Parts: sequence; structure tokens; C-alpha cells
Amino acid sequence: MFDKKRRRAHGHHERSIDGIISDSPRLGMPVTPPRGASQSGKLGLLTPRGEGFHPMRTGGAEVGAAAETLSADALDEPILLDNIEPDKSRKKTTGRRRSWRRLFKRAGLVLAALVLLGGAYFGIKFYITQKNLFRGGGNAPALAEEIDINKLRSEGDGRVNILLLGIGGEGHVAPDLTDTIMIISLDPINKKVALLSIPRDLWVKIPGNGSQKINAAYAYGKNNSKSKDESTKKKEGINLVDETLQAVLGIPIHYHAVVDFKAFKQAVDALGGITVNVPETLYDPTIAWENNYNSTIAKAGPQTFNGAKALLYVKSRLTSSDFARAERQRLVLVAMKDKIFSVGTYANPVRMSQLLSSFGDNVYTDFSLNDVMRLYSITSKIPSSDITSLDLVTPPHDFLTTGNVGGFSVVRPKTALFDYAAIQSYVRNTLRDGFLAKENSAVAVYNATTVAGLGKTKGDLLKSYGYNVTVVDNAPNQTNPLNTVLVDLSNGVDKYTRHYLELRFKVTARTAIPAEFGINPPVGTKFVIIVGKDAGQ
Repeated sequence: MFDKKRRRAHGHHERSIDGIISDSPRLGMPVTPPRGASQSGKLGLLTPRGEGFHPMRTGGAEVGAAAETLSADALDEPILLDNIEPDKSRKKTTGRRRSWRRLFKRAGLVLAALVLLGGAYFGIKFYITQKNLFRGGGNAPALAEEIDINKLRSEGDGRVNILLLGIGGEGHVAPDLTDTIMIISLDPINKKVALLSIPRDLWVKIPGNGSQKINAAYAYGKNNSKSKDESTKKKEGINLVDETLQAVLGIPIHYHAVVDFKAFKQAVDALGGITVNVPETLYDPTIAWENNYNSTIAKAGPQTFNGAKALLYVKSRLTSSDFARAERQRLVLVAMKDKIFSVGTYANPVRMSQLLSSFGDNVYTDFSLNDVMRLYSITSKIPSSDITSLDLVTPPHDFLTTGNVGGFSVVRPKTALFDYAAIQSYVRNTLRDGFLAKENSAVAVYNATTVAGLGKTKGDLLKSYGYNVTVVDNAPNQTNPLNTVLVDLSNGVDKYTRHYLELRFKVTARTAIPAEFGINPPVGTKFVIIVGKDAGQ
């Protein structure tokens, strides 16, 4: 006991429980000085320090001096552990709290870093992909949030028509022949979507390349291009398809997408597969080797397809008709739309990254990123049950038939080779301009010339474009005017119909019917067209 006291008196310190040398002359020394000790002298060293680690003072004169003032009785004073226990407990609790705080802080920083790195990765990936995928170049006036009426060039611009071409791609015998030709037509004004399939074997005139099946148009345009740039070649292929289709369908095409087999498979797999309600079992022994030597490609009923199975389902054609295949393609496209717009797909960054990669590497489009975002905003609100599936072979709209031309098995119009008048009327009315459909203005047509049937010809033409023609007649007074007269009786309310009619007849609408024609249209008529001689030229 005496040795310990002596060591203390000469500045020797005891080690604390955790091995850190204490500044206090004795472990557990009370904060208040012992009896008989001065409150203000050298015992001020016993004043508690702030929390935390404090380095030991070695060889300090103060400690030695303080120790020499302590009497033996003071050193033998019992240690009041109950006085310091609360402080000791508080230090341990505070230390634990601080440890947890530091742990949570560090974990939060790590998490934030991971989020930033992940966001940066997907952001960079998306930027590179969208730059490659969304090149821009297409234009649909009706896609704008604020539609400029002066940009509506003709009837049909009140919709967004997208041409989708599916090709075999690299590694196939004929990589640029289009196995799929489909029009995706969106009416953003009335919130409707229609899918129209064009048979790949339709016999057409391809500008600059004679008569051929329509599935060769893209290949001719691309392969005959003089450009060395691959994107330019694809664009020239698309342009040739546009020219060819315009004569068949008679509607404007605003955007284009070319997708190869590889992109299709990757996209379906990136979506985690798709579910299709197969209407009837599909057998095809010609591609059984691609289906684990199983001739049953898909059984009737709801089926979940991965990319490979979905591709087999849409490309099989030898055991069914080309028309049946087109219907399967439309079913799969709707199933993909449902999966793409599902919450799970857009909330999953890995899946979205895979989807973008599959599109970016194997797809050509002329959308801009803004176009795609606007399309998403519109189509996400249209349920799949409101998507109309169309073709040109199902009665009563069966305009095509199979035939043989120069030894080739082809598809052709029923009326006559290259006669697409009935097809154009059907397509324009079925894919009716959104503004014409919404206004549905009653139009009366009067022939003021002595040319028999001129009024009916113009009336039928307007009907083929989707106008609501309610009257076709001769004017009471056929004065043979040189120019056609357009009268707007809607008081400017039906401005879109007026705009289209002014463009078509190259006139400015009046607000009153000239008295010299003696015309008195039915109540409710919004527009009156008085046909002049210029209409027959």
C-alpha cells in the first residue's frame, strides 16, 4: 500500500481499464477534491476534461507538485465509486451512440456513392444509346403538345403514322428483305391506335427498279446507295419503301423503324419475356430444328415466350398464310407494348439498360428523344383493348388475293394489278385524320359546271379522305365558274376542316354562299363546295 502511495506521489500513473494511461493520480478519483484539499490550487488538474481521448502528460511538474501536497490521510481516503459510476456509464452509452452514428453516416455515404455511380453509368449508357438510336429526322405535326395548324400539310397529318420494317439482318441469306411491313397509326387527338399489316409478297412498282415484291424495296434502296455511311444507306432504303407505299396506301408516313431479328430477340429477353394469348396451335416442321426439333411452335392459349420462341412465332409462314403471320406479328407487338409500359420494366434499371442496348445496337429509327417521350406520354394512356388490328384480306375488307406474275407467287389487288383505289379509300377512312374525325363537319358538294359527274368525282374523293360528305348535287344555276368556291358556315369553329379544304382546292374560304348559284344547303351543313372548271383540270 505504501509503495503504491509513493509511486503516486512521484508522478507514476496507473493504467485505466482500457489500457489508456489516465491523467488522474488514481483511477476513479472523484471529481470533487478530497476533504481538506484546496478547491483552487494545484488540484485544479482534477477538473473533468471533455469527452474523448486525451494524451498523457509525462514528467509534468504540476502533477508532481500536486501529489506532494497530498497527505497520507488524503491518499487513503476511500474512492467513492458511486459518485463516478454515472459518468462512466454515460461515456460508454455516448460512445456507442457515436459509433452507430459514424456507421450509419459511412453506410449512407457508400450508398450515395453507389447511387451516383449507378446513375452516372446508366446516364452515360442512355446518352450514348439514345444518340445512336434516336437520330431524329422524322416529323409528325400532330405529335406536338401545342399543334401548329399551319404545319398540317394535308389530310392524314392529324395522325402519327410509323412504318415498322422487320429484317433478318446480319448472318441471314437475304439480310435486307423485309419480312415484316407494318403501319403503326396513332390518333393523339382521339386517343386511338391501329396496326395495319402489308403483305410482304404484294406485287408493286418500285420506283427506278421495275415491278417486284414489296419486301425488296428496302434492300434495293439500301444496296443501290452510293454512300459509304451505313446510316445513310438505311435511310435511302426507307425512302424507297415510302415512295412505294405511298402509291398503295395514300397516307403520309411520319416516322420509321427498322428492326432486325437479333434486336427483336434481345428486346423480348430484356423485357423478361412476353405473354401472348395464342389463338390456335402453330405447327411448323420446317423450323423445328430451331425449336429443339419440336414441330409445335406454340400451343393455343396464353403462352409466355422468350426472345427465341417469340421470333419463331412471328416468322413461321410455310404452314400458315402470310396473312396469318401478320396477325401473329400484331399480337406480339401488342404484348411487347404491354410489357414495355408496365411499371416493372421502367422501374428496373438493369432491364431498361438491356432493352436500350438491344435497340441501340440493332435498330434504326428517325425519332428524336422528345418524339419518343411524347409518344410514351400518349400511348401509355391507351389500353391495349383499344388497339385495332387491321389487314387488307379479311372480309368485308378483302381487297387482295393471291396470284402468279412471271412465275412468282404474289399478292395483288382483286380489281386489277396496281389498282389501289379501293385500298386507299379504306385506309384513309379507317385511319381517319384525327381532326377530321373530331370535327366531323357536314360537307355539301355542288357542281356548278356543265361537266357531267364532276361533282360526284370530287365528292367521292373527299369521302376517300375521311370527310363527312352529306350532299353531292348539281347547283341550281350551273354558271360554269372558272374557280371552285369554298364557303365556311361553321363561323370559324371547324378550323381544321377549313384548313384542309383550303389546301386541297387552293382557295380561301368565304363566309357566305354567292347568290348567283341558287344554293340552299340542308340545315347543319358546315361547308359548301361549289365546283368550278378548275376542278376538272
